[in-house]
Amino acid sequence: MIKTIVNAWKVADIRKKILFTAFIILVFRIGSVIPVPFLNITDAIDADIKGNTIITYMTLMTGNAFTYGTIFAMSITPYINASIIMQLLAVAIPALERLQKEGEEGRKKIASMTRFVTVALGLLQSLAYYFYLRANGYLMMDVNGEAFTGFNAVFQAVVIVLVLTAGTAVIMWLGEQITISGIGNGISIILFAGIVSRFPTLITQLFNYLKTGRTVYKVLVPIVCVCFLLMIAYIVFMDNSERRLPVTYAKRVVGRKMMGGQSTHMPMKVNMSGVLPVIFASSILSLPGTVQMFLSSDKYEGTFWEKFFDAFQSDSWWYAGLYFLLIIFFAYFYSTIQYNPIEMANNLRKNNGAIPGFRPGKPTSDHIFKVLSRLTLIGALMLSVIALFPIIYTLICDLAIPPLEGASEDSGGMTISLGGTSLIIMCGVALETVRQLESQMMMRHYKGFLD
Repeated sequence: MIKTIVNAWKVADIRKKILFTAFIILVFRIGSVIPVPFLNITDAIDADIKGNTIITYMTLMTGNAFTYGTIFAMSITPYINASIIMQLLAVAIPALERLQKEGEEGRKKIASMTRFVTVALGLLQSLAYYFYLRANGYLMMDVNGEAFTGFNAVFQAVVIVLVLTAGTAVIMWLGEQITISGIGNGISIILFAGIVSRFPTLITQLFNYLKTGRTVYKVLVPIVCVCFLLMIAYIVFMDNSERRLPVTYAKRVVGRKMMGGQSTHMPMKVNMSGVLPVIFASSILSLPGTVQMFLSSDKYEGTFWEKFFDAFQSDSWWYAGLYFLLIIFFAYFYSTIQYNPIEMANNLRKNNGAIPGFRPGKPTSDHIFKVLSRLTLIGALMLSVIALFPIIYTLICDLAIPPLEGASEDSGGMTISLGGTSLIIMCGVALETVRQLESQMMMRHYKGFLD
């Protein structure tokens, strides 16, 4: 990876793209620390929030911008949600499915629709965020220390919501500029920049464990660092793993030439759904914790709902089990809507191709379906290992490390703030960026027949 970046820097055209991408990231990070008008957030709003809520998820995806109420607090999450919604609608609505198959013009129309959906989702999320801030006293008061009323309150709400929505649109535009004029893959790179910005928080957290002077932390902190390095290597291996189905093409005469007759393969990635099953699963499991935030503990304390909400806390074994099952479910769900074995078999038959040992038509589609099912299960299990490791590690440390004498119960254990989702996204974007650089260098160093 480092060698690829160094070689890319030597090419003047690619160097300009890298510098342009770095400038866009700098603009993104500057906007992530500029506060929204009329907000009074001195400390992170998730400082007193425990467990798994939508705020912890948004904090992860926005690089702490959400917890400080900045103009880029919504970050790129509305665009990601809009893209997922458009993918699902393309399966359910035939008109959108036809647009996807129309080539470049169809993709442009879908991209335009995605932008409108992004702005709409950004507006809805900004409204929800405003009501949460107002309910928890994060809005500015008047000179008498009281909340604004009448026209002033409406003006305050409109400014906050519009600034947050505009921040969403600006981030979407910045990502598209990276795709057009930068090194490509702009939306993913902005998401990558937000996740990497949390590294100082993780490093500070590990140093704070060492400052306690406890021998157990002096052993566990190096183990955590080694585990993260091993997980990165594991993610790279998972991302590059694929099953190659052998395919042979029959010979046919096209004009005066004999075409076909060669043997090749159909590559099928082990982790076909990427990080989406983890994002879907964590989003759904964060809903009960989000509802709990808006309820008074006196209303459900000692009832069934207290046990229900406790089961959805990230420090619960129930949560880990549900997380595992949901990851497998969404991996199969995404694989089902993205890959159609019957269509793949028909495309092979149209091109006079066949899988050795299987007749064209239904036997071929059944074989592809069986391979897809097995690969989906293997990919989901590999994803689960990465996603569940920080949770299980924290649970084991909570059981094994007792709290300090005379201190609160929270002084024991060890929490890892950087989850498996972050690592998967970070490694995936890094690998994809390196591939983009390699392809661009190959285009500029192609040796023709005159060489």
